[in-house]
Amino acid sequence: MSNISTDLPSKITTDIDFDKPGVQHGALTMPYSHNLSPWGSILMPVSVFAGGTGPTVLLVGGNHGDEYEGPIACMKLIRELDIDKLTGRVIVIPALNYPAVKNGTRLSPIDGKNMNRAFPGDRAGTVTDMIADYVQRFILPLCDAVADIHAGGRMMSFLPTSVIHRLADARHMDRTLEAAKAFNAPNCLVLEELDPQGMLDTAVEELGTLFISTELGGGGSMSVETVRIAYDGMRNLLVHMGVLSEPLRKNGDTRFLETPDGAFVTAEQDGILEFAAELGQKVSAGEAIAYIHDIDRPMAAPAVYRAPLDGIVMHRHVAGLIGRGDCLSVIAVEI
Repeated sequence: MSNISTDLPSKITTDIDFDKPGVQHGALTMPYSHNLSPWGSILMPVSVFAGGTGPTVLLVGGNHGDEYEGPIACMKLIRELDIDKLTGRVIVIPALNYPAVKNGTRLSPIDGKNMNRAFPGDRAGTVTDMIADYVQRFILPLCDAVADIHAGGRMMSFLPTSVIHRLADARHMDRTLEAAKAFNAPNCLVLEELDPQGMLDTAVEELGTLFISTELGGGGSMSVETVRIAYDGMRNLLVHMGVLSEPLRKNGDTRFLETPDGAFVTAEQDGILEFAAELGQKVSAGEAIAYIHDIDRPMAAPAVYRAPLDGIVMHRHVAGLIGRGDCLSVIAVEI
């Protein structure tokens, strides 16, 4: 049980009673005064399915607004979950950063903030801060497991994978590995984040709660396969947690990968990006994986970027233009 205080009220209100049995569809309502609506509010959809005594699982999409598998899979589950097959509670938030999802951008158009760097939030802050604070103090303490569905957005593309973190607590790590196997994405990346502060991931894991995420495709769109992975994975997590009485949907075994030191390749100049390796391709250390061409010096040879180690191309920058400091690629190795 969390020791996070809920004594201070949130500016967010809701018509949802999280303890009420049955199915509820409502909203988290937060004040937002602006030029076109001085007494306006933002109504962020949330659904709750409570089918009896059992674990609580939170399913989240739209943490970033240009990643679409999560919102789609969450909305499909909202329409299709059968309360008679549930033992426990399912909370579904299809668009955690609701303004960003409506705008199709990674960050909120209201305050320019990244929801996945806003936790634990601030009850008196901007819209993004208020959402993070409400989720941190009033929803996460209810949960036994959380699935947060991500993809590459407009600027990145990933080999479809679930994502978990390497945890210091051995029992927590074992539980997370078993959940990742049940989620059954084609790949699972055991990741050490470059910057874990402010993430929903970190907020959940610091409570000792099971957390699983994904990186599914990218390019600002989705595919039949990536939506299926998100949808089946969340259903499988509900089954694994004992909330949903259905068989697991298995599509082969999950391959486990990790990112050792040096796995991240960073662009050192601006230019036009030419990739020389495909997502999922096996590469050898020193093999050329990309070139950056300088449009102002067309006669000059492009800068060559090479694989830092033997492994698999897990991620690539998807836009044709790349800037100095952008992550160009990530090479993962099989565990």
